[in-house]
Amino acid sequence: MKEFLRFIQKTITAKRLTNALLIYMGFYFSRVFKLVNPWGMPISLSIEPTTACNLGCPECPSGLKQFSRDTGNLKAENFNRWLEQLAPTLSYLNFYFQGEPFIHNDILDFISKASLKGIYTSTSTNAHFITEKRAEEIVHSGLDRILISIDGTTQEVYEQYRVHGLLQKVLDGTKHLVEARKNHKSRTPHIIFQFLVVRPNEHQIEEAKQLANEYKVDEIRFKTAQVYDYENGNPLIPTIEKYSRYKRLSNGKFMVKSSLDNHCWRMWSGAVVTWDGKVVPCCFDKDATHEMGNLSKEDFKSIWKGKTYSAFRKQLLKGRKEIDICKNCSEGTKVWA
Repeated sequence: MKEFLRFIQKTITAKRLTNALLIYMGFYFSRVFKLVNPWGMPISLSIEPTTACNLGCPECPSGLKQFSRDTGNLKAENFNRWLEQLAPTLSYLNFYFQGEPFIHNDILDFISKASLKGIYTSTSTNAHFITEKRAEEIVHSGLDRILISIDGTTQEVYEQYRVHGLLQKVLDGTKHLVEARKNHKSRTPHIIFQFLVVRPNEHQIEEAKQLANEYKVDEIRFKTAQVYDYENGNPLIPTIEKYSRYKRLSNGKFMVKSSLDNHCWRMWSGAVVTWDGKVVPCCFDKDATHEMGNLSKEDFKSIWKGKTYSAFRKQLLKGRKEIDICKNCSEGTKVWA
């Protein structure tokens, strides 16, 4: 609740409030009257700083180094231009899609610029690049929230998913950040341990909670893991059903637990922008196969209200199960505690 109140306090303006109300009303009208165009501009957005990553996680295009799209780093001049377009109505900006954000040399400059415009800023990291000096810089940047991936409480278990990763670096980075925040008497960033539950680490859930208390992070979240090949089972699928995105059927096959109703809040409230300006519907489109438009060729409003986006939303309202990136969606299967 405290974090939500701080979000409201930082971001609220008459224009953003009006825009949010339009988005909310438009979304619910779309479900009844099949309206495909949102009434306002996005409330939230994810921007990809880089596709590069130092780890080799088995279910991640960045980790596997297997993208079917161009890879690279966000250019400062592009970010500045996009920010000017979106800042008046945007409330939440997540600096993450694929890759490790802190590999990008300008990431904290991007965060600072967005924060100065009253936008709530967030990112997700494996924490390997959070040195004592970088922790100080993160606090000074105005970053509001940071998710630190900690998918094991011992090196042996951690590295089974976070391939090439060092748990001690994660813990050291967390310690630096907590201390920097304390030294500067800052309430930000809000620090979250994110534990991706897979079969190799599910036995460490309680230990992870203890570790979160020990390192004085603000909260810990347990996230269900997406796997690409799940129908016939997968060694990463947890045996604890609460923490699984999938359920076993009587014939031994697996299916996604979420209902995949023919509506999706994300399609009316936000979008994802790749490092090179491709606008895609959501974070499940990791290879940007559903490109709604490109910010190097047109402005965001033209894309957001354009024919391609309208056609995609129309397809979703008609039959969401027919859209490939929706088939593995985690909506309805999230577990935060």
